[in-house]
Amino acid sequence: MATPATKTVYVLNGPNLNLLGIREPETYGHATLADVEKLCVEAAARFGLTADCRQSNHEGTLIDYIHEAREKAAVGIIINAGGYSHTSIALHDALIGVKIPAVEVHISNVYTREGFRHHSFTAKAAFASLCGFGIEGYRLAISGLAAKIGATAIA
Repeated sequence: MATPATKTVYVLNGPNLNLLGIREPETYGHATLADVEKLCVEAAARFGLTADCRQSNHEGTLIDYIHEAREKAAVGIIINAGGYSHTSIALHDALIGVKIPAVEVHISNVYTREGFRHHSFTAKAAFASLCGFGIEGYRLAISGLAAKIGATAIA
């Protein structure tokens, strides 16, 4: 039996995150996208939530996922928009437009990297932003989102 959409958290990963574990492991670690998705499913279940994990290298597809989250009455969005965080006003506008609590996640600490990474359009549309915790940031984001929406851990 499917979990009602009202208990669903969309976990959206942007460009190049399909290369986790391969791309720049000194920056992003050795965990894969499958590891991230497993972590998110487990973290969400702890609060009686379901994680719907998606990845796309295409900005428009990510926007479509955000719109779908609204249509399906998702309770929240966790987003790692990758490089689009720093460039996409369209992702910002989509997140603002759907009025769903969102948390931005970055695996690396973007503030210790190139200057262009220090600005994020998606952060401005989220109620919280996490960076530098590796993939553990996703677990922290789900926990913070659960607190924001009043979901409590299942004993």
